[in-house]
Amino acid sequence: MTDGFNAALTEDQQTLVKWLHEFSTDVIRPAAAEWDEREETPWPIIQEAAKAGIYSMEFFGQQWFDPTGLGIVLAMEELFWGDAGIALSIVGTTLASAAILGNGTGEQIGEFIPQMFGDEKDVKLGCLCVSEPNAGSDVSSLKTRAEYDEANDTWILNGVKTWATNGGIADGHVVVASVDPSLAARGQASFFVPAEFKGKGLAQGQKFKKHGIRASHTAEVVLDDLRLPGKYLLGGKDKLDERMARVREGKRSGSQAAMATFEASRPAVAAQAVGVARAAYDYSLEYAKTREQFKRPIIQNQAIAFKLADMKTRIDAARLLTWRAAWMGRNQIPFTAGEGSMSKVFAGETAVWVTEQAIQILGGNGYTREYPVERMHRDAKIYTIFEGTSEIQRLIISRAISGVKIA
Repeated sequence: MTDGFNAALTEDQQTLVKWLHEFSTDVIRPAAAEWDEREETPWPIIQEAAKAGIYSMEFFGQQWFDPTGLGIVLAMEELFWGDAGIALSIVGTTLASAAILGNGTGEQIGEFIPQMFGDEKDVKLGCLCVSEPNAGSDVSSLKTRAEYDEANDTWILNGVKTWATNGGIADGHVVVASVDPSLAARGQASFFVPAEFKGKGLAQGQKFKKHGIRASHTAEVVLDDLRLPGKYLLGGKDKLDERMARVREGKRSGSQAAMATFEASRPAVAAQAVGVARAAYDYSLEYAKTREQFKRPIIQNQAIAFKLADMKTRIDAARLLTWRAAWMGRNQIPFTAGEGSMSKVFAGETAVWVTEQAIQILGGNGYTREYPVERMHRDAKIYTIFEGTSEIQRLIISRAISGVKIA
């Protein structure tokens, strides 16, 4: 544990930022418009990331376990500064990995996570399946069911998952399902579904055509009498039985399967939004310096200069909230005021606001696909929706600061 929060980056962290910024500049940005238009997974870019050592279990593990907590948020900001859709394709596997880290045994972590990354010669993907057609923010109402066949030590999974990044195309799916519906969220468990079960009870459903982050594959995952050996229950049957027994006795159950993953990931998602906002700010700042109207650069007009000042201020505030939450999470300091949610809601709404201001600064040009701020604005909106909507984040914060059960 570090002694206290420090916003000064170490030499290694500065090197990390420089390296990822160069990768985003040289590899991600030149391909951003093409893959946004194609609305397909950018396999060549993921492979380049794997060759560079960025798309790997080792790289993301090193950043997650940075003792300052800042490694992963620094990485997210730089990659998403490049392009949100492509970057999400590169980092999408990490959410499934976080679910395994948060719920699996040491043996499961060592066996399952490598199956979702592969290597530079054989790139693979992971997918976390939580949301359902009728259960988004309310994870307690999941209908996907996991029933245990004791005679064969097998779990039978049925249901439909939606909004799944890499859904159906991934080599490893982590599925959150209800084991005891009467216990709502406390009766859920997580399962790892390896590639061998695709087409044998797991299939891709509808692929979504989205407003933004279009280079990231998002689809339904259909589970139809998927028979999964007992070893794929994350944490194991004994641990699940113990937890269920505590719940039935009215005792605390510990972390819920889905919520434990979201709590850990919120600062990382906030950092993605900061990256998108910073990209739009950087572009509009340079544009304002070179674009002339009435024989002078438009930045000399207070209306533009003040707008840029506000954009920079909000971005820096969002980053500091994100860094604080990441440091607290890594050092197991409780989010007593919903600090993780604060970072997510503020960074997400900052990204939407900043990218809209960027379009305004560019005027008509900003509204066309010839300029990147239009794409950045479309990409930014998702940060007020996924990984917990802005409304859910405010609910978490208000409950934390008041101690009142606010509905």
